[in-house]
Amino acid sequence: MATLPKASDYRKADHPIDPIFVNRWSPRAMTGEPITHEELMTLFEAARWAPSSYNEQPWRFLYAMRNDPHWPTFFNLLVPANQEWARNAAVLLLIAARTTFARNNKPNPVHSFDSGSAWCCLALQGSRMNLVVHGMAGFDWDKAPQALNLPEGFAAQAMAAIGWPGDPDLLPESLRKVETPSGRKPVSEISIHGRFPR
Repeated sequence: MATLPKASDYRKADHPIDPIFVNRWSPRAMTGEPITHEELMTLFEAARWAPSSYNEQPWRFLYAMRNDPHWPTFFNLLVPANQEWARNAAVLLLIAARTTFARNNKPNPVHSFDSGSAWCCLALQGSRMNLVVHGMAGFDWDKAPQALNLPEGFAAQAMAAIGWPGDPDLLPESLRKVETPSGRKPVSEISIHGRFPR
């Protein structure tokens, strides 16, 4: 198993925060080694405690582990560029969300927001465990609901690959160049006091 680059060598927080936020990033290089069922359940346990509107917890994590019968279904949903590196993942996920409230079946306008909170908890826990946890929008959004039998009222939100850190030199050259923690926009660019400026 490779050692991930130390994110703090590439990133600096402008304001005091817990190091977990700076240390989390989304590499692509993985070894192909499996993770255990217990390790995977630890990730889902972290996601379980995310906040949600009315405590609805609209998120669902559908998953396939390497070499199980579901793997080809999940893998074949990925666009070719993501298949190139995600083939070495230990787990592939599809994050789905119920789009209506279970309590009254009315539209839940924050189902994506809440599911993103659960995803962030999972990703941070994965970082703590020295796992690669990489979210993806590059998959077949039209085929995913039928391929994974999503019930009516559930919508795909994203896919993700999870695994143990691998050697970046095994990635295609175009990806090797970007296999380092990326920076972020300054707080002054993402926070606005009062109304949006015109």
